[in-house]
Amino acid sequence: MLQPRWTGVLLLMLLFALTACSSAAPAAAPTAPAAAPTAPAAQRDELLLAIGGESEDGYDPTLGWGRYGSPLFQSTLLRRDENLQLVNDLATGYTVSDDRLTWTVTIRDDVVFSDGVPLTAEDVAYTFTKAAESGGLTDVTVLESARATGPTTVELRLKEPQSTFVNRLVTLGIVPRHAHGPDYAQQPIGSGPFVLVSWDKGKQLVVEANPRYYGQQPAFKRLVFLFVDNEADGAFVAARAGQVQVASVPQSYAVEQIPGMRMLAVKSVDNRGIMLPYVPDEGKATPEGNPIGNDVTADLAIRQAVNYAIDRPALVAGVLESYGSPAYGPVSGLAWEEPGAVIPDANVARAQEILAAGGWADSDGDGIVEKDGLKAEFTLIYPASDTIRQALALSAADMVRPAGIQMNVEGKSWDDIQKLMHSNAILFGWGSHDQTEMYNLYHSSTAGQGWYNTGFYANQAIDTTLDLAMGAPSEQEAIAFWKAAQWDGTKGFTAQGDAAWAWMVNLYHTYFVDECLDVGQPQVEPHGHGWPITAGILNWRWTCGS
Repeated sequence: MLQPRWTGVLLLMLLFALTACSSAAPAAAPTAPAAAPTAPAAQRDELLLAIGGESEDGYDPTLGWGRYGSPLFQSTLLRRDENLQLVNDLATGYTVSDDRLTWTVTIRDDVVFSDGVPLTAEDVAYTFTKAAESGGLTDVTVLESARATGPTTVELRLKEPQSTFVNRLVTLGIVPRHAHGPDYAQQPIGSGPFVLVSWDKGKQLVVEANPRYYGQQPAFKRLVFLFVDNEADGAFVAARAGQVQVASVPQSYAVEQIPGMRMLAVKSVDNRGIMLPYVPDEGKATPEGNPIGNDVTADLAIRQAVNYAIDRPALVAGVLESYGSPAYGPVSGLAWEEPGAVIPDANVARAQEILAAGGWADSDGDGIVEKDGLKAEFTLIYPASDTIRQALALSAADMVRPAGIQMNVEGKSWDDIQKLMHSNAILFGWGSHDQTEMYNLYHSSTAGQGWYNTGFYANQAIDTTLDLAMGAPSEQEAIAFWKAAQWDGTKGFTAQGDAAWAWMVNLYHTYFVDECLDVGQPQVEPHGHGWPITAGILNWRWTCGS
């Protein structure tokens, strides 16, 4: 449990009590109608969901749709099953050349798009080429060329070996060359299990089962995704009113009860962590004029002490209502996590030892250590709209204070964060099945590029290890290098090494689900953008009789 001295958390919990929930339900809930009687499951072929995921940019995979979950409207060459193992989807197989530059993929010959036009290797080549040209969120920049060598065979040529390229085969939905234009994102055509029927932006999106789908037909003819106001509160209210069968809610709501529904907590790699600027303030700025560097967090002792002072299990219990798990790196819980990177939690004494050894001492007795006239004080910024990140930030600040570090917590808009993220500690969230994300967060070549290595972390030895992981012959053979980059016993980017981040928790994704709906075994889900819960939707079934 969180300790009484953590006043920031206590104040925040009081705020939650006054503004978010009563002893039985959130404040908005009493105004909602009572839960509607559940209709006999055998009579239902429509499913209503309030799980967020409305895409402002539409539903075009070449622009990034589907990278954090199933694209739903489009098929992918491969997919990951409930155990995150690679299995075929459109593809019947693939090979990689000895120089690891050419990926040859064969596809099924019985697939048609939802408009009835056959899907061929030409569509696959077109999709990969377009995704590479677009520079969208699905990173295909390593692609040199894509060409069909036959109706069912496509050759993907890379600029350099990349073991993580297999993830492009998993996440990039195939679009039709004949129907891919400026309006495609709003009216997608694909070969996936569902087709988009209507999209009332900000309100709802209606999809129906694709009768031409080559795979297992879903149990539902129609899905309605509701986009509710004040998403967190609105989803809970909609579930309590019996308006939806699946609702995604914050962990603070997961302790509530709704008649006729059960709480489904799905493990995820959807993490939260503190990025600590790695370089000192030397007056440098980005091309946009945003300052780079922080003299306090540039000190290794400060970064390591923050990592050792944070009590991750207490954060899980006190902020996430136990709906989460401790995180010690960006891939905690996945097959490529290095177990040796795990550190003891809430070891304030160890944090104090690290600071003392690094030359930090409280010479004026104010409780904050200093070094060469510099106070161990810096700002931790979180997105102001996110109450979970606010709670984590306040908790972390209280936890590091006994070690002699002062973190001043501030909530900002994302626009403001973008200007401040190279010179201040930021509470970010990441989490992907794709190891490329780990590379982008820690490789020096990505420093200052978009939202990735915002702290300008750079270590040539770690770069070399990450490059070896990227250039490995296969995903499996790359794992040893991914682990070594985290911690190899002497160096790494995690807490015992360079401590470029203080990773805190992995969220459990929490859903209220109709007690008559069986959603099977969900995957360990990635970051919450999109609809990760729908990855296994073809296996969802009603279980109650009529």
